[in-house]
Amino acid sequence: MKSAPASANVLQYPEFRAMLVAAVTSTLAGRAVALTVAYQLYQLTKDPLTLGLLGLVEAIPALSLALLGGVVADRSDRRRILLLTIGVEVTCAALFALYAPHAGVGGIWPLLALIFMLGVARGFSDPALPAFQAQVVPRELLLRASAWRSSAWQAAAIIGPALGGVLYASVGAQGAYLVACVLFVVSLGCVAFVKSKGRPAFTPGEPFMQSVKAGLAFVVQRQVLVGSMALDLFSVLFGGAVALLPIFASDILRTGPTGLGLLVAAPSVGSLAVTLLATRRPPGQGAGRTLLVSVAGFGLSIIVFGLSQNLALSVAALIAAGVFDGISMVIRSATLQLKTPDHMRGRVNAVSGMFIGASNELGAFESGVAARLLGTARSVWLGGVVTLVVVAATTLLAPELRAMNLDDIED
Repeated sequence: MKSAPASANVLQYPEFRAMLVAAVTSTLAGRAVALTVAYQLYQLTKDPLTLGLLGLVEAIPALSLALLGGVVADRSDRRRILLLTIGVEVTCAALFALYAPHAGVGGIWPLLALIFMLGVARGFSDPALPAFQAQVVPRELLLRASAWRSSAWQAAAIIGPALGGVLYASVGAQGAYLVACVLFVVSLGCVAFVKSKGRPAFTPGEPFMQSVKAGLAFVVQRQVLVGSMALDLFSVLFGGAVALLPIFASDILRTGPTGLGLLVAAPSVGSLAVTLLATRRPPGQGAGRTLLVSVAGFGLSIIVFGLSQNLALSVAALIAAGVFDGISMVIRSATLQLKTPDHMRGRVNAVSGMFIGASNELGAFESGVAARLLGTARSVWLGGVVTLVVVAATTLLAPELRAMNLDDIED
């Protein structure tokens, strides 16, 4: 990673600080709501299938609307989109709080309907948010800003579920939803503080499908974009082990719930540590090679984890996997910001979001199927091997990605 000048302090920009707080509070609230809804639904139904349905109900609208959301983000005032979508989140959190005391009588469907609405909001906010964030700092500071956002998101993603659990235990579901509502309001206020950056330049009268095709073509024709997205997709799809951690804790490492907690936390600890480091030493020269090495390191760490039968070694392997995943996350995020013109950022982020959503949703399913067919440990270390094969193929097929630098700021 390349050291940035001491004067390049992105935190000196009030609008960037506001967007950072907005992202943190929104992520905290969203993760707390997700945990609270999941626990409440299970308490109502005692059916594990309900938890799978919960993820599906949110993922379907979020992924199916992503391309539309990307086009809207490239044709509209992105600040206005965020104000509207965060407003939906505030409303949903308030309705969750109002309904929580009556869920035992009214059933689960109103809860699922609200989750569906949050998924609709995500379909529009996910492409607009990173595109708008790139507009609030000078272009030469986008790399450092990307590292700060990755660190803030990672920290909030770790704390959010814990916050939801503590709130549920102390003040119940209704209290947890009310706190989340307040956090969403804070996020709304922070976005409102930032001045509008206007609408991006676009071709007036261009048909919707033409805009979608233009965004897809832009990604496909650029090795640095499609290569980095493919690396993320296949490494998570085949190398992910998170869904199987309860089996490792129970049947392989035999550590019980305490060990499971360590295993679940380990990747996040590694990822947060390296993203915090990246705020001072963001990736620059040789970023493409660093990305390929980090994904290969992730695959090797997963192989070690799959073969390990020792808790300490398994935790260390998952921390290492988190470190390598954190490096690749910072580089992928910065690549999207720096290698995409402003009028395309919404659509490119939409495509990236679909890659990430598909890898997360399908990855858990693939892990379960592979574990059933091959055995849990074998399926994990073989997934790490497949990740190494993907890295090797990408290295050969995407020379532009291999040679990519992020300190040569492009217009």
